[in-house]
Amino acid sequence: MIRAALLNACGTPPTITERSAPVPADDEVAVTVEAVPITPLDLLCASGTSYFGAPSTPYVPGVQGVGRLADGSAVWFGTSARMRSGVDGSMATTVAVPSVDVVALPSGVPLTLIAALGLSAVAAHAALTHGGGLTAGEQVIVLGAGGVVGQAAVQLALLGGARRVIAVARSAAARARAEELGAAVAIPLLPDDDVASMADRLREVADGPVDLVLDPVFGVPAAAALRVLCPGGRLVNLGNAAGATAPIESAVLRAGSLRLVGYTNNGLSTAQRAAALGVVAGHAAAGRLTVDHEIVPFDSVADAWARQDAGAAAGRIVLAL
Repeated sequence: MIRAALLNACGTPPTITERSAPVPADDEVAVTVEAVPITPLDLLCASGTSYFGAPSTPYVPGVQGVGRLADGSAVWFGTSARMRSGVDGSMATTVAVPSVDVVALPSGVPLTLIAALGLSAVAAHAALTHGGGLTAGEQVIVLGAGGVVGQAAVQLALLGGARRVIAVARSAAARARAEELGAAVAIPLLPDDDVASMADRLREVADGPVDLVLDPVFGVPAAAALRVLCPGGRLVNLGNAAGATAPIESAVLRAGSLRLVGYTNNGLSTAQRAAALGVVAGHAAAGRLTVDHEIVPFDSVADAWARQDAGAAAGRIVLAL
């Protein structure tokens, strides 16, 4: 028998239960799970309102996790929990997952940190590189710098050769944290911001041309950041935390020959995802990459789930199994 977090109804937290251990199919491996993050995608799938449709319940949530194979080697793994019918996720003491969705991790890497970084850091890295074509010496704006994607992006932009990062975040604590992580300057996103006023504040703190914007928020911040891009600049969008639409002007795009790029991790091949995870894990193992996270015992999953869903957690919650 194993222990698993079971979600019995959409809109309610999962609870711990016992169930039979999974039997891996020919193309699967068994993973003894050590840590699982509670991610926005987990919460979205479990809400019953996602673009994947309402899931059949009960099911075990969790789209990713970290653990060990039978030989003791550390791995990250992904699942398609409720993005594909009948598939359970990572929130269990043992899981069976397709071999192609398992990525070996460096020896000594902190597994709880890798769980916290996970696909959010993959998105930040791939959006900067594959999506945005980051090159050495460029100046980068990171919108939504207080979130896990934003925190990772500030660091990964600099690790990827950016000469300077400008961070944008709502709270003073998030802005201070962005500067601790390497941002040259962090400016606030104000409740009454309009496109022109925010663009002016970005211009004031820019040191020369702005080449690339990493945008997990869209809305007014994205429209403002587009206005300060240099000719040929790029904005890569990977979320809409500040609004599902943005007041973008055709003249701004055309005058600067700007590129507006959409990014999703679903566009990565398994090989590309594994390569990105390798970069993330390497930086984490060397102490160059981190994000705010809170480690919570597995038995407290219901409370942790509710706090993460309400935005009341100190960063990304990681369940320690």
